[in-house]
Amino acid sequence: MSRKWTFHPHDESAIRRLCGQLRISPLLAQVLIARGFGDATAAREFLDAKISDLHDPSQLPGIDKAAELIVTAMKDKRRITIYGDYDVDGVTGTSILWHCLQLCNANVDYYIPCRMEEGYGLNKAALQQLHEEDPRRLVVSVDCGIASVAEAELARSIGLDLIITDHHHIGATLPDALVLVHPRLPGTEYPFGELCGAGVAFKLAWAICQRLGDGKKASPRMREFLKQSVGLAAVGTVADVVPLIGENRVIVRYGLQSLREQSSLGMKSLMKIAGMMEKPEIRADDIGFGLGPRINAAGRLGQARLAVELLTTEDSERAGKLAEYLDQLNDNRKTVERRIFKQAREMVAENPDWEQHKTLVLANHDWHPGVIGIVASRMCEAFGKPTIMIALRDDGTGSGSGRSWAGFDLYSGLASCRDHVLTFGGHKAAAGLRLKATAVNDVRTTLAAWAAENFHPRVEDTELRIDAEVLLAEVTLSAVQELERLGPFGQANSQPRFVANRVELAEPPKTMGEGDRHLAIKVRQQGTVMRAIAFSRAEWADELKALQSPFSISFAPVINSFRGFNKVELQLIDWKPAAAAKVPAM
Repeated sequence: MSRKWTFHPHDESAIRRLCGQLRISPLLAQVLIARGFGDATAAREFLDAKISDLHDPSQLPGIDKAAELIVTAMKDKRRITIYGDYDVDGVTGTSILWHCLQLCNANVDYYIPCRMEEGYGLNKAALQQLHEEDPRRLVVSVDCGIASVAEAELARSIGLDLIITDHHHIGATLPDALVLVHPRLPGTEYPFGELCGAGVAFKLAWAICQRLGDGKKASPRMREFLKQSVGLAAVGTVADVVPLIGENRVIVRYGLQSLREQSSLGMKSLMKIAGMMEKPEIRADDIGFGLGPRINAAGRLGQARLAVELLTTEDSERAGKLAEYLDQLNDNRKTVERRIFKQAREMVAENPDWEQHKTLVLANHDWHPGVIGIVASRMCEAFGKPTIMIALRDDGTGSGSGRSWAGFDLYSGLASCRDHVLTFGGHKAAAGLRLKATAVNDVRTTLAAWAAENFHPRVEDTELRIDAEVLLAEVTLSAVQELERLGPFGQANSQPRFVANRVELAEPPKTMGEGDRHLAIKVRQQGTVMRAIAFSRAEWADELKALQSPFSISFAPVINSFRGFNKVELQLIDWKPAAAAKVPAM
């Protein structure tokens, strides 16, 4: 079903004013105004964001005490164990801290739980084992722990020193650790609360480097490390789909440069196998579709430690073999994902009574717990509903992964189901849970009832916001290159979206890609012909073939670089018959 399109009002005088003040094109000025940057000073600050715009680490709640404890432990020759999550965010954050402490000659190692056997976050058995191996050990969590109240209580009772660094949703009770490092800690006012786990780890590494330097500045050697680690922080930031605004946008902007210039052996091997080394420049999409899935595949299939090893090894041969193995795991993951997605769609079709629910809760014994989160995202898009996918186990329990849609508060929705689940955690957009298999239907009905009462999607959450109407002839290479100044693009800072009206097919539509999942078309408008790609939209091919009249398209222009030649292509977002494409202003 086509989405509702809305334009920002076209203000010719405001566009001319911003063009003159910033010496930019009308197209870029219109996009800036549509995104709330009508003031020249604010627009200039956004376009020219600098690495110095990052807030000093000391402002991050808990970080000063955490850095002091870690430096003291280093000097006392205590073992420091980084306990990271198994996703890209946790793996990159763990690698950042490990590199930092290893360069400082600390006695450092890492622990990554197995997704299938141990589940998300801190677990009591692992903490007990770590303490028994070395009672003097200091454990530092990365990207997990803020909801681990019982686990922190165990650590304190057995005398295991625990520092928690995290960015996830904070519950009613905080864990009783030595110190908590979190950008949204109650009672504090950090200027930017949207850092991911790797971003928090980067800030902690920075604070440690300051203390080992002159107190304010790191040594030249550690400054070089920080320049390299911002690349890892960028990978975690993009992969965790946090808003690419504020500090996150700065981290990714400079991290993309660092990835090409200062990457570790392992990262270079992974970039090579993902086909990124030949590209003239690396974009956030290259992380989202190239690096992120390969790193994530290791954690999803129970081998996240290998991903950390890849990012920390100094053995080039080992790095190459690990990169190849992660690439293989990612291919396996895609095969499993396609099968589960097909089964999930069939399950919805077989249960028409779910149509009235605003949410979907699906469960199956044959589903892989490491892949269901990706499929949940695809189900959200396919059915326009927040979705929870549950992999049932032989022991009578199940582990689930959920994704939000249209602003639904998934964490609060799961909180309404707390009587039917064993554990749950996460945030508004994504969450995980464990439950007994017998409770699946209770969770389904309880979540649907809560959504019926509390979930009222706003128009702005479901509509497609358009930055401007354009002629295809205006979408030139130089215009799109100038629009790149708005990037890097991602969550909350999408690529500029335009509409071209009354276009026609220049040739019949084609399907392409693995399984013919994607659509490729050529569109013509007043003599200008351009290629457009719609990912996972092969079903549009027959619909467009049957169309006998001009139509309108909404799209994001991108630069396709091939063998040193750059050309503009369109990422097709939506289309409508021309008569249906009259777009109201926002």
